[in-house]
Amino acid sequence: MFGIKVLRSSVRTRRLFRARFHQLVPMQSKSTNPAMQFPCLDKMEELSEQLRNKHGSCPRVDATSSPNNEPNYGRVRSGFKVYKSDQPLFLDYGGVLPKFQIAYETWGNLNSDKSNAVLVHTGLSASSHAKSSPDNPQPGWWEKFIGPGNAMLDTNEFFVICTNVLGGCYGSTGPSSPDPADNSPYATRFPMLSIQDIIRGQQRLVEENFGIEKLYASVGCSMGGMQSLAYAQQFPQGVEKVVTVSACARSHPSSIAMRHAQRQVLMADQHWARGFYYPTPDEPNKILPHVGMKLAREIATVTYRSGPEWESRFGTERLNDDRPPVLCPDFLIETYLDHQGEKFSLEYDPNSFLYLSKTMDLFDLSKSHQDRSNRRKAEAQRLLEDGDSSEKPVRLCDEPYEPIKKRRTTTVEESREDLRKGMESIKDKNLLVVGVKSDGLFPYWQQREIVDLLGNGQNIEHVELDESQSLFGHDTFLLDLEHVGGSIGKFLRKGQVAELNTI
Repeated sequence: MFGIKVLRSSVRTRRLFRARFHQLVPMQSKSTNPAMQFPCLDKMEELSEQLRNKHGSCPRVDATSSPNNEPNYGRVRSGFKVYKSDQPLFLDYGGVLPKFQIAYETWGNLNSDKSNAVLVHTGLSASSHAKSSPDNPQPGWWEKFIGPGNAMLDTNEFFVICTNVLGGCYGSTGPSSPDPADNSPYATRFPMLSIQDIIRGQQRLVEENFGIEKLYASVGCSMGGMQSLAYAQQFPQGVEKVVTVSACARSHPSSIAMRHAQRQVLMADQHWARGFYYPTPDEPNKILPHVGMKLAREIATVTYRSGPEWESRFGTERLNDDRPPVLCPDFLIETYLDHQGEKFSLEYDPNSFLYLSKTMDLFDLSKSHQDRSNRRKAEAQRLLEDGDSSEKPVRLCDEPYEPIKKRRTTTVEESREDLRKGMESIKDKNLLVVGVKSDGLFPYWQQREIVDLLGNGQNIEHVELDESQSLFGHDTFLLDLEHVGGSIGKFLRKGQVAELNTI
């Protein structure tokens, strides 16, 4: 019903696989045991051949129904609107986007004084399609959380905006977008982004496209929760209420390490080609690094769901206990991971995955991070303004890469105080922080840290779901309408909300 469908291979392809197998495993006249078969590898090689014959094109995958307890990420390539900015966006790490665009969708109506707008921030791989609409009736990734009369985001009451983030691949400017300098895809010429960069792009959309000076609320989960906090930090006067679910104030070494492993697996795929895998007129047969993408997603999926849930769903059961074990997917949990990786491998641009994964690693609300970013942005702007781009293009972030051994130079206490100072602008905001005890990617103590750093004032609400309330781990925010949706809905309705007066 969903995921990629691999067609039967042609006679030529089957012969190719058999020939390759015989080359790798010479047939012996005698053998103690027969050579093991690897249908999982055959399937990936067959897909590579199909993509090569289609000149590397990726099937257009729209959102489809998901089985029970599986989130629908709303990965779509149609039905959205586009905001375009011709003004350069100077980035935290010294790069620049001369111009950019952001894909967005809206639900509900903006009232007369533009005071009922709620900006919904997405996680790493989601599109702007959080909810179905007349322009796109496919279910969105937060389909049950948004709508008329909804307990969380009632579109009779709120004007809901959702964007595809900068760096993404569903309508917003990212690595697959054309570089204005030569009209070829940026690929890994795309500049490194921060969460704050993404926010500054969104703020232009909010202010310039809609004329909204102050959001009623900024709402996000996972990477979206990072964005929600960053919006309040960057534009404290531009938002009334802040919701952050399963996020943190600064990325932790454990999650950085896990995402590093995902990136290394993807970059090791021979077809990644250091990011330049997009087909060109000269090289039309390039193909996506779908194998690395599949494996990276499998690693990621391990961090998205919880051990207790998997114990109840899969246990240690195998597909067939009567057959000998094999090295391809054999346990039920292995087949689940295999499917999750397989369906994602052709739905999302690998370079976007790499860049946004690193953007999450770099997330930091500390004062020192802000100071460094301001210096780099100012230097980037000076270089762009002073450089003669007609003869010699300005090169930013051009220091050679040199691995260095470095030990930590600050104590835990100093680092925490730096973070507290950086979050001062959020301290007086009405804030809801939601954590999930079964979440292994953003453990519940990271949400507690946000509350503690902000002084645990009366303006801050903290909800923590234990395992009796949710076993879905990090994906709880996509699935739990009662506890996550209910908590957000109650928080948003506290205080006076302007009556809807449609313009």
